[in-house]
Amino acid sequence: MPTPEPTNTDDVIELQGIRKAFGDFVAVDEANFSIPRGEFFAMLGPSGCGKTTTLKMIAGFEQPTSGRVLLEGVDVSRTPPYKRNVNTVFQQYALFPHMSVSQNVEFGPRSKRIDKATYEPRVREMLDVVRLGEFANRKPSQLSGGQQQRVALARALVNLPSALLLDEPLAALDLKLREAMQLELKRIQREVGITFVFVTHDQGEALTMSDRIAVMSQGRVEQIGTPEEIYHSPASLFVAGFIGSANLLPGEVTGFDAGDAIVKLASGGSVRTRVDAGHQVGDRVSVMLRPERLTAGTDQPDDGRSIAGTVTELIFQGATTRMELALSDGTNVVAQMTTDTEAPLTRPGSAVHVQWNPGAAYLINGWPSVAGATSTDVDDVEASL
Repeated sequence: MPTPEPTNTDDVIELQGIRKAFGDFVAVDEANFSIPRGEFFAMLGPSGCGKTTTLKMIAGFEQPTSGRVLLEGVDVSRTPPYKRNVNTVFQQYALFPHMSVSQNVEFGPRSKRIDKATYEPRVREMLDVVRLGEFANRKPSQLSGGQQQRVALARALVNLPSALLLDEPLAALDLKLREAMQLELKRIQREVGITFVFVTHDQGEALTMSDRIAVMSQGRVEQIGTPEEIYHSPASLFVAGFIGSANLLPGEVTGFDAGDAIVKLASGGSVRTRVDAGHQVGDRVSVMLRPERLTAGTDQPDDGRSIAGTVTELIFQGATTRMELALSDGTNVVAQMTTDTEAPLTRPGSAVHVQWNPGAAYLINGWPSVAGATSTDVDDVEASL
């Protein structure tokens, strides 16, 4: 019996049980998710996690080993790229150097033999969307990196694809321009209303631009959710550590009280944490504390929402100061303090109690390989570039 087509016509892209193997190596394992019309969707993860391979299967540059790719409700798993109504923008923009900006943007409609009277107004409109109307007659060599990227976007969007696929298009830009282009990409996506699928290893980019994020690790989708859900309620230890910075303190659930879980920490003492359904007494869990949600003081509150330690380092970061402290067993914990108010109260060697408000601590199943402070594995990312 054939597999029925999906009934939700608002889903532009749908992956059904997608698996991609290269010999014995499984690059993508059982990807199942859909992307609705007009959404800015990010696939986020470290190098080698399968996000670019997934994008290539949507684009048609790779075929899945098993499973189906649906575009606008039609199975395109074996359809070549040029017959799919999607366009892709890569890190290298591949603009034609001998053509002007407008000629680069016109290339797609002209290749499809669309009438000039039809595509010329669309080209002008798209150049206005990317704010390059006044540069229409310039050559790519006369543009900045950010402007060249916007030409590539206009060229990809002028054919009005069902979805625009972007494979780390900001990676080649310097920090300031990359941050500016994040906002520009989001503005362009909102203005044209086309689904964007954005691949990145930079969690800041994903949080800034996306409506939803799929976090991937070792070929599997760990979690899909809004930036707020991914950041504040991670589904796994990997997501908690990869998205921003987190303190992961291992412990065991010993009871429940007034909607909180009571957790006995491996480092000593017990704390209270908000809890979702599914946890039981005796579970090995990790208490996640985001550094920016911690405050430091000399007094120890008795409400189960504090831990004691000794300050080991203070690092000035402008408006905030990074405070590192060691718990009694040597576990390293990081707090992010306001420089003008909290930081002057502490110095290396000070005994402090870091505390948090109700709801700030979050419970995750399992124990981390290394207890305490963790952050985005930037070393692995940089080594892979």
